[in-house]
Amino acid sequence: MKKALLIPIKEPARAKTRLAKLLTLEERRQLVWAMFEDVCQAVAASSKAAEVFLVTNFQQAAAYARLYGWQVLLEDEQESESASVDWASRRLHERGFDAVMRLPADLPLVQAEDLDALLAIELNQPAALLVPSLEGSGTNAIIRTPADLFPSRFGPDSLRLHKEEALRVEVECLIIHNPRIALDIDEPQDLQRFLSVGHKTQTFRLLEAIKIHERLAALHGLAS
Repeated sequence: MKKALLIPIKEPARAKTRLAKLLTLEERRQLVWAMFEDVCQAVAASSKAAEVFLVTNFQQAAAYARLYGWQVLLEDEQESESASVDWASRRLHERGFDAVMRLPADLPLVQAEDLDALLAIELNQPAALLVPSLEGSGTNAIIRTPADLFPSRFGPDSLRLHKEEALRVEVECLIIHNPRIALDIDEPQDLQRFLSVGHKTQTFRLLEAIKIHERLAALHGLAS
């Protein structure tokens, strides 16, 4: 089975707005980039995907991906992550890929072995594999075979919606829990969880440099 790994990333003009009480817009942009670098390092060290693709209209990320030798699917505009992933997945299906794994660019804990373990699972086509987010309602990674098996439903309650899509097309839907893939960073509490385990990452170094511990403590004091 020929498998592709697909990373969607948007231009971070309005990045991580739920962290606006803690970080300036420029700091949020820096955070997006640091997490993207951490994800790219993990992907570069993995070996189970036949090829890696980026889908984006963010030229800086596209140039960075090309340094790794990855292919870039450039969009004229980005309607939503679901639309981007589905457009790219159709393109990859047309290119002969049997399965596509969508991996978000904001999983700073992910390691190569996490990706290889998921990609090594042999799914009987048609089928889907979902990795839930930490709180259990989101979808932090998804593998579909074929790649255009059903539409993406990223956003609130996406795990349930993806399971319903799999049920609708009557396919097996495997749920795999992975604590490193489960932790994305969208909310202040995500930062607190990450800081306890995320040492030796670009993301951790950035957050240390901007003294995020002090900001979180101040925010907690205001909330209490």
